[in-house]
Amino acid sequence: MRFCRPVLAALTMALASPCFAETSSPIPVNNPPAQQNGLIDLLALMSGQCKTFKVAGRAFACKTVAYAHGDKGRVNFAVAVDDPADDSHVVSFSGENGKRADDNSYELRIDRMLLNSKHRPKVDGLPVPAEQTSTGLCRQTGNFAARKVNDVICSATDSEGRRYELLFVSDGTPVSVRRIRQSSPSIQDPFK
Repeated sequence: MRFCRPVLAALTMALASPCFAETSSPIPVNNPPAQQNGLIDLLALMSGQCKTFKVAGRAFACKTVAYAHGDKGRVNFAVAVDDPADDSHVVSFSGENGKRADDNSYELRIDRMLLNSKHRPKVDGLPVPAEQTSTGLCRQTGNFAARKVNDVICSATDSEGRRYELLFVSDGTPVSVRRIRQSSPSIQDPFK
């Protein structure tokens, strides 16, 4: 699967946006600006379909879903929103200390949503995501090492009461895993 450069660049930045309406108009974010949390060291791009993708009760289409692991342990399940008016529109479920129950399942507690759009301030030409304090959970079935992911299911509620929902189902295409730089793992793995 090929990705346009702005989508891949936005996903690599750690991903997401306060634009929720079809017209890409921003919603208020009541948290301080996002702090830089390190560099992305692993990026896994998944091919498939968002069966469900909702933000604050509104349904959206998506272009792709990516797993991004930061060198300081932060993980994002980033959703590139299919928004013709904004090629930087990305919503990310973000957390730390993901856990594997077995070789084919992974859970990540969500503590914030990262919200990105073309309206966000830029660093090095790329929009910097706004952070919205949140609680929730993402579950991924499949295995990046085997380059096979079946699905990703996420649900979170932010501090303003807005709900975010994702049901992404793979089309069976092998996951494209890119190690960008070496870092120590942050996953809690009971099998090691």
